[in-house]
Amino acid sequence: MSRPSYTVRVAEDPADREMCFAVRKQVFVVEQGVPEDLEYDAYDAVAVHVLAVRDDGMALGTGRLLFGPRAAEKVGGDLTLGSLGRLAVAEEARGLGVGVALVRAIEDAARARGLAAVDLHAQTHALGFYERLGYEAYGPEYLEAEIPHQGMRRAL
Repeated sequence: MSRPSYTVRVAEDPADREMCFAVRKQVFVVEQGVPEDLEYDAYDAVAVHVLAVRDDGMALGTGRLLFGPRAAEKVGGDLTLGSLGRLAVAEEARGLGVGVALVRAIEDAARARGLAAVDLHAQTHALGFYERLGYEAYGPEYLEAEIPHQGMRRAL
């Protein structure tokens, strides 16, 4: 069986954003039990959202980049850092390289904004995924939405 073809793009319009939110709801709220009121936040309005879409229009994954003062709130005040977050890949698309493509698209968006590095809060089960992409863990493990996380960063 051949792998489905997909593209990754910046979510530019309300329909794209709704697809991003639908993937996040399925992955974080339904699968992982994150309370919906924690999943969606004020950062959604100012973030750059990326979206992976199969050729038939089905959303496969999403992620977001915060930069500037909003990102600085999450990364200790450093305006040269971007914050990658809400990376989610639909169950049927896992193992197809969608997560890697989304991370690289977010990094490209960070470079385009002149950022020096990307910071993220990784669920600890995903540390190996991010390490393979060049991210390095730092600081202690902590709980976020009752899920173990670890801070990670990659210079661009």
